[in-house]
Amino acid sequence: MKEILRHRELHQVTRSMDILENDGIETLLRNENLSVTDAPIPEFFPNLCVFNGEEFSKGVKLLGEHDEKMGKGAEVQVRRPSCGEMNPGNFDVCFSCHEPINQSMPC
Repeated sequence: MKEILRHRELHQVTRSMDILENDGIETLLRNENLSVTDAPIPEFFPNLCVFNGEEFSKGVKLLGEHDEKMGKGAEVQVRRPSCGEMNPGNFDVCFSCHEPINQSMPC
């Protein structure tokens, strides 16, 4: 077992856990219920571990690709032709009609 992520905010850790588990990488979430004092103590921050150390590199790559994808395109707006709604360019599915977004059709 190898730690892949430690972050003060639990939602950041669980987002990464979902990304890894959706790709078949088995994970363990630790420290999710520890309270944080006024003086943050990193040892008590929620952290995510990968069970199989051999999948660690794959997990790091997946999380990096996801962060890059989320960073890119956020400033670009894409219009969904069927419903006309504008969506951030890093969305795969329209928030309104839930249909796939064609990334090659920015406004």
